[in-house]
Amino acid sequence: MAPCHIRKYQESDRQWVVGLLSRGMAEHAPATFRQLLKLPRTLILLLGGPLALLLVSGSWLLALVFSISLFPALWFLAKKPWTEYVDMTLCTDMSDITKSYLSEHGSCFWVAESEEKVVGMVGALPVDDPTLREKRLQLFHLFVDSEHRRQGIAKALVRTVLQFARDQGYSEVILDTGTIQLSAMALYQSMGFKKTGQSFFCVWARLVALHTVHFIYHLPSSKVGSL
Repeated sequence: MAPCHIRKYQESDRQWVVGLLSRGMAEHAPATFRQLLKLPRTLILLLGGPLALLLVSGSWLLALVFSISLFPALWFLAKKPWTEYVDMTLCTDMSDITKSYLSEHGSCFWVAESEEKVVGMVGALPVDDPTLREKRLQLFHLFVDSEHRRQGIAKALVRTVLQFARDQGYSEVILDTGTIQLSAMALYQSMGFKKTGQSFFCVWARLVALHTVHFIYHLPSSKVGSL
């Protein structure tokens, strides 16, 4: 296993980082497709649609063509939430990573580098909500290249965010992940993050029953640590 070190993002990393984001999101499409096929409404469409068409038209061929044509449409639906997320991200906070994450004191963006290649990344931004009683940091875009997983890189990146939060005086760290991302959910829970709820991040996610799970990590206060 080649050594890996974590450092702050540089503009020369952009191509690597965008590639990690795009590949990481695309990886979830097959699992989303399998989940979509198991939904009751999908099963009704797959079984009932061709049968209804057969009864109306009397044509087995037409019913078969309709049935086969459903699968590309369902695959499109399975991919759409992830491509939508990539498009949205590249138009918002990751359109200019330096400006979004490295221009203010309370935010940052890190990459994990191995053999002069960026193999992981994570970002952190303060939560801008004046109603909050606690100072809160949000973790974004935790990704590790598929060939470098199970080497502790993701955990090291999360620890980097948590340490940054402590150093910056934050009380809480929050993040969102998908129910389809089982390994990510297991990682966060093993590190002490707690679920706070779930929602849909876009209309396409609602169509395929892809929930976003919200997590929070409560940082020990400096007063408690000094006792």
